Amino acid sequence: VQLQASGGGLVQTGGSLRLSCAASGRTFSTYAIGWFRQAPGKEREFVAAISRSGGSVVYADSVKGRFTISTDNANSTVYLQMNSLKPEDTAVYYCAAQFGGGTYYAFSSPLKYNYWGQGTLVTVSS
Repeated sequence: VQLQASGGGLVQTGGSLRLSCAASGRTFSTYAIGWFRQAPGKEREFVAAISRSGGSVVYADSVKGRFTISTDNANSTVYLQMNSLKPEDTAVYYCAAQFGGGTYYAFSSPLKYNYWGQGTLVTVSS
């Protein structure tokens, strides 16, 4: 499967952005999709994930209540709605796909993901 992330940009503190992850290739509903981010000089960290069916979602504590992940299977796209953005949310955001999931560890570990898209840069100004 090929993944294409988009929707990044520059926004002020408190603003919103919606990231999109468009998938092509194998049947979209086969995969769980996760979002990760990497800030300069830091390791890649988990942000949010959604199960293959869309029935399970998990979030990192740092974004819980502010970010919402959703899926549009008809268009093979997963969205990450980001509200109340903070300067510490500044990072390159990546989407990734895996066959598994089911537990928070499986959803949140980058090692569990089989496919990665290119990143999209989100910059939150103070």
